[in-house]
Amino acid sequence: MQSLEEAVRSYLHDVLGLPVRWMGAWARSEELPYFLQSAFHFKELELGGRSVVLAIAQSRQQASPSEIRKWFDKVRTLDQGLVVFVVEAMASYERKRLIEQKVPFIVPGNQLYLPDLGLDLREYFRRRAPTSDGALSPSAQALLITALLRQPWQVEWQPSALASTLGYTAMTVSRVAKELIAAGLATSYFVGRSRWLRMELSPQQTWERARTMLRTPVKRTVWVPGDSVAEVPLRLAGLSALARYSMLAEPSRPVYAIGPAQWKAATKAGVQELLEAMPGAHEWQLWTYNPALMPDRATVDRLSLILSMRDILDDRVQIALGEMKGQLPW
Repeated sequence: MQSLEEAVRSYLHDVLGLPVRWMGAWARSEELPYFLQSAFHFKELELGGRSVVLAIAQSRQQASPSEIRKWFDKVRTLDQGLVVFVVEAMASYERKRLIEQKVPFIVPGNQLYLPDLGLDLREYFRRRAPTSDGALSPSAQALLITALLRQPWQVEWQPSALASTLGYTAMTVSRVAKELIAAGLATSYFVGRSRWLRMELSPQQTWERARTMLRTPVKRTVWVPGDSVAEVPLRLAGLSALARYSMLAEPSRPVYAIGPAQWKAATKAGVQELLEAMPGAHEWQLWTYNPALMPDRATVDRLSLILSMRDILDDRVQIALGEMKGQLPW
């Protein structure tokens, strides 16, 4: 589980978009009266270049907001920086009284009140990026599959490190991380200014939980002249890929996959889409993400292939998919 300190750091970064540098235990906490040392863990961080002392409640103590304000005045005699009350949960009437007393507070993932910074984000709830059917976005699906198949399995991983190989921007990486967290597949924490994700389940359990949120990567299928293959980086897909992973016979016409950026470049370079399957033509699947998730492979990855073919009712295909599932790295 994510610690309260990590939750605060992630929450501040997500909400404010400011660099958060964790400083550890507040150096002057031992100079405070004993009852304050018992009531709070005092930590320090730097938020956008400004020193912030966090007073993390050790229990759901019943002190009034006016008492908390007096206590924080004692802290400010030692440090003129911002002192913030941190608690895991808070009732609405407690929040109202703290605001009346102008006591800064943070409830990670829920509520934030920092009047000294001009911020009042009450009843703030992080929401999953809206989709029409509850599915993960293509970029989130691509990064999740890449993380699941990478060997050795890494419980903690840095989305930006994987995203750079797939050509995703920092903004896309931030959105993907929020999607995976909202879907209950991961939690996040920061190392300096870098976001890391921690997987909550094993690879197989994560795959099973995520399957209802994942969609076929195939947007549509086109036919192109056979000589176009030499000009474009492609991966074997569909029945051609499944034949490589199982005892299924190769199809009479090869099937390839190509991502959005690669298809755009191919058409710009003069690759023509045919109106029908003419002699010598190849079948290209236009994917919603780059099919080259796994490096140095001639085929698309097994998980994306499963998603692209799971609705095909042909018994031979389903038997071959079952055979291929036994090759998954879990």
